[in-house]
Amino acid sequence: MLNILWVLMIAGGILFASFHGTMGKLTEVFISSSTEAVNLCIFMLGVIGVWNGMMEIAVKSGLMKRVSKAMYPFIHWLFPDIPPQHKANEYIAANMAANILGLGWAATPAGLKAMKELKKLENTYEASDMMCAFLVLNISSLQLIPINMIAYRSQYGSVNPTAVVLPAILATMISTLAGILFIKGMEFIRYNGRNKKKRRRLQ
Repeated sequence: MLNILWVLMIAGGILFASFHGTMGKLTEVFISSSTEAVNLCIFMLGVIGVWNGMMEIAVKSGLMKRVSKAMYPFIHWLFPDIPPQHKANEYIAANMAANILGLGWAATPAGLKAMKELKKLENTYEASDMMCAFLVLNISSLQLIPINMIAYRSQYGSVNPTAVVLPAILATMISTLAGILFIKGMEFIRYNGRNKKKRRRLQ
């Protein structure tokens, strides 16, 4: 669907330019935009490379295991069915730490590994309740330091690239709180539903 939308927008832009006689400007925009995209990718490659490397060092050195232990009470509160020493805890902690630092791209590998481990726990082909809860938490993604956004603003010549820090913290705190409330609300509903089924069986 996304590819179809892109094709429609590009085709619409070309048709609009052809009817208004601005094809020359459109060609200039295509060339300048492609050059700008390459420059941005090169710039972000360095930023992401550094932080991905730091996250990998943290995993290899055992730092993420310590972070996982420190975060375990919170992770266990959100995902009570995950065993204490399970690998999913470490990957969830790594994903949350990367998101807090605003490193969405660095959070993705840890998130995928966490999903695989959660799938092994449930041993099902369908998305489990824990997988859905983790997805909600990951999408809400609390960010204390939106590094990617700061890098984008710096690349495009912002006078104050860090001006987005406070708005980002407030916005992601609200989204994360909403995600947590949704997760615990669904957990409460499932718990009551299971109790009702047990009562019916006993009756």
